[in-house]
Amino acid sequence: MNTVTRRRFLHSSLWAGTGLALGTASAAAIEPIRRSGPPHLRLSIAAYSFRQSLVDYQHKAKAGKTKPAMTLDDFIDLAAGLDLDAVELTAYYFPQTTPDYLAHLKGRCTRLGLDISGTAVGNNFCVADADKLREQIDAVKRWIEHSARLGAKTMRIFAGTVAKNDSEDKARSRCIAAIQEACDHAAKYGVYLALENHGGITSTAEQVLALVKAVKHDWFGVNLDTGNFRTDDPYGDLEKIAPYAVTVQIKTEIQRRGRKKEEADLKRLIDILRAVRYRGYVALEYEAAEDAHTAVPRHIEALKKWVR
Repeated sequence: MNTVTRRRFLHSSLWAGTGLALGTASAAAIEPIRRSGPPHLRLSIAAYSFRQSLVDYQHKAKAGKTKPAMTLDDFIDLAAGLDLDAVELTAYYFPQTTPDYLAHLKGRCTRLGLDISGTAVGNNFCVADADKLREQIDAVKRWIEHSARLGAKTMRIFAGTVAKNDSEDKARSRCIAAIQEACDHAAKYGVYLALENHGGITSTAEQVLALVKAVKHDWFGVNLDTGNFRTDDPYGDLEKIAPYAVTVQIKTEIQRRGRKKEEADLKRLIDILRAVRYRGYVALEYEAAEDAHTAVPRHIEALKKWVR
């Protein structure tokens, strides 16, 4: 029987655009992406960078705001003004997810020459309660459908944290099954699910790889977040997961184990991506203390030197 390797499939699907998946899960575990051609990096900006201005509609009480200082329309306009290639739209900041509203955002991006590099959803696939886990999976599936309507290429997801009186092995097992099911759904809509290294059971490169290598699916990879490892050697750990990246979030700071935050070496981070011939979006996710409206333009200009 003719079989298409996972990595050839990924490469061909990126050229194919937004077509439906050719199938569901593959027979072999995920392998590092075999990328054709030289590195090709495109700049995006994560809406989370402007979390102080955008209303968190999913956590209104915590946000303590009813009227945003910035709307997603404003954010898209700002990205165009910065001469970026794309935007990443985070689920928290959507006031609604009706087909008309999603089409409106997609159209605004199209008119401004912007792609939607991806979306992001908050989820926890480690929860032990079966009903609550089902709610998490169903929420991710809904956002896969929203992402497809938007024309997003990827959607980043989380693994989660181990609950009290649970074990990491059991949590990991549930997480793997949940990701597998979610990927089956994502395959129908042509959206890649990207697991972020985001604490919990993805705190180290080894934990990330334990999950990534266990999920057997063509529509799965890593969202490489450059600021989330709090290990002795964050740069070295990023090198370990970079071969699996389908999307990237770059931060302006890193934090080594037991030490204060320090300014990230942006060139070194980009070099890590180039070393694996990464082809895809690099979204700035700004989280430092300076106001994003003044800091983001400066960091974008710095990144342009290394990315373009």
